[in-house]
Parts: sequence; structure tokens; C-alpha cells
Amino acid sequence: MSDFRSGFASIIGRPNAGKSTLLNALTGEKLAIVSDKPQTTRTTIQGVVNLPGAQIVFIDTPGIHKSTNLFNKRMMDTVRTALEDRDVLLYVADASLSFSAEETEAVSVLKDLKTPVFLLANKIDRVQDKRKLLPLLDQFKTIREFDEYIPVSATTGEGLDRVRDAIVSRLPEGPAYFPKEHLTDQPERFLAAEMIREQILRHTRQEVPHSVAVLIDRWQDPPKPKEKQLTKISATIYVERDGQKAIVIGAGGAALKKIGTLARYEIEKMVGHKVFLELFVKVQEHWRENPEFLNAIDWRSMRGGKLDSDEGPLS
Repeated sequence: MSDFRSGFASIIGRPNAGKSTLLNALTGEKLAIVSDKPQTTRTTIQGVVNLPGAQIVFIDTPGIHKSTNLFNKRMMDTVRTALEDRDVLLYVADASLSFSAEETEAVSVLKDLKTPVFLLANKIDRVQDKRKLLPLLDQFKTIREFDEYIPVSATTGEGLDRVRDAIVSRLPEGPAYFPKEHLTDQPERFLAAEMIREQILRHTRQEVPHSVAVLIDRWQDPPKPKEKQLTKISATIYVERDGQKAIVIGAGGAALKKIGTLARYEIEKMVGHKVFLELFVKVQEHWRENPEFLNAIDWRSMRGGKLDSDEGPLS
């Protein structure tokens, strides 16, 4: 009998704990966008890691937060779904911050779960006095017993080998769920939209980051693979107010040009060739409360349909 192991590990925690950076570090690929703004991750993102004798399917999730609108409620629904039928749960906490009541509330989502849960004390590269880690871990122990307590740095990679080994030891025996070339379930169209949104998050201020959505309107590759030298992409950036539109565009279009240039560079690294990126900015009032619009920006809606190419999950 083969002793190959495979299974699913969901990454959960409060906003800005470093969950997406952790996913990227564990997979060795940029699958999730990263910024210092809360709720950068808005949906689940899958990343597959193949190891000698094992396959781990990681699931990144939005930060655990209070739901104030339909969009936030949908994000929290994805978090709760990510807790179901998993082999391991990774609760990521920012070790550079003091323990808070918000952390206690976030850990409460793990109540009554029998799934093994690891506490990953992340960002230890920002903790000068490592002796402070033990009191932090003790505070977590007062609200819940975790199966593993692992200090890590998603930025430097410290502790990640221990995380992988601990996960594999708890995975059931069984064949791989995905072929070796499979990396994520996200289509390129969604990843491109996220890369555009990432640059908006990094280069805008005030209320704009939370009020931005990006939808790819057109994705066109050359008709023959051997001629695949330029992909043409048109995308619309949606905001909720005219003032936000002005911020995204900037004086003389400077902000939008910078966003487009930086996003195009990231997309070209993903697809492996030149990209022509065309961006538009439109006002869509109250889109976070609009079910039809929320369905349109969901990555699950970006497969097939109006696609101009047959691009699918990234391999």
C-alpha cells in the first residue's frame, strides 16, 4: 500500500495577519495579492503544493471581521465554508501586535471544531525580543488549545518547513487530488483583475481601497499558440462615487497610468509574454450591496461565458 498523503489546509485569521503572504510563501508563487489594507483578500484562493510523498491543497481566506454589508457577509460565508471538510486549519496571528479582544472573537469561529488547528504566530521577523512570543502563545492557550504552536515569518520563510511537516503528518493517506502541474483553481482572468486591484490598494488612500472592484471585460490571445506574443486585456475599475473615480484617475490621468503600468508588469510575469492593458474607471453606486454585481466580480463567474480565450485554472 502506498503511504502517499494528501489533503486540504485552510488558512484563516484576522485581517492583515499575513495569510496571503503565507500562501505565496508556502506555494512559492504569487497567487494572492498583498497590501497593508484590511480585507485585501475577498474570496478563497487555492494553492497546491507537491512534496515528496504528499500533496497539500492550501485555501487562503478573507480576514475574519464583522459583517456590515452584503459583500462583507459573503466574505464571512466563504470563511465559514473554508472550515468545513478540511484536514488541517492554520490560524494565523500577527505576533508583532498585542493580544486583543478582536483576536478572541476571531478565534471563536473555531468553536466546536474537531479538525486539527495550528496556531501560526506570524511576522516574528518584526519581533526583536523573541521572549515576548511565549506570553502571546500563553494568551491564545487561555481561549483555546491548539494542536501546534509554530512561530513563523511568511516574509523570511522562517518556520515554514516545520509547518509543512506538521501538516503532512496529519494528512490522511490517499492519492493526490490534482496533477503535479496544477497550481491553483483561479483562472488567469481573475488573477489579472486582482493584480490591477493590488496596485490600486497600494497607490490610493482614504476610502478608495474598500470601494474598488475590478472586472475583466475582454481577454484576447493571438489565435495560434505559436503566435502567442501579445495578450490584449480590457478591464473596468468600479468605484462607488465620483470623488473616488477622480482619485483613481489622478491629475491628468497620472494615477491610472501608474496603476496600469505596474499591473501590466505583474500580469506579464504571470502569462510569460507581453500584455496590452487598457483600463477604464466607472462609478457603480452601492455595488457592495448589489447581488448581481457581486456575482459578476466573483471568480467563479470568470470561467467561459464571454471569455475570448479558453484560459482556465493556472498551471
